[in-house]
Amino acid sequence: MKRSFYHYLLTERHHHPKNEIQHLANLVFEDIAFPKHSEDYDELSSYLEMVDYVENMRIFDKAWESYLEKS
Repeated sequence: MKRSFYHYLLTERHHHPKNEIQHLANLVFEDIAFPKHSEDYDELSSYLEMVDYVENMRIFDKAWESYLEKS
């Protein structure tokens, strides 16, 4: 069973983030409205474009690529 993008990001969380993906993971973890069960790029991308904590969608694209590789 494929895990959701959110559950993938949980594995990237770090108390002292050392890269952009870890920082994104920490922010998503704190976002109670994040679509936690989604595996859909368009849904997640649209959501992240609406919130103001993602400075650059390039970070999401990089995280998405990593998610696909590790799923």
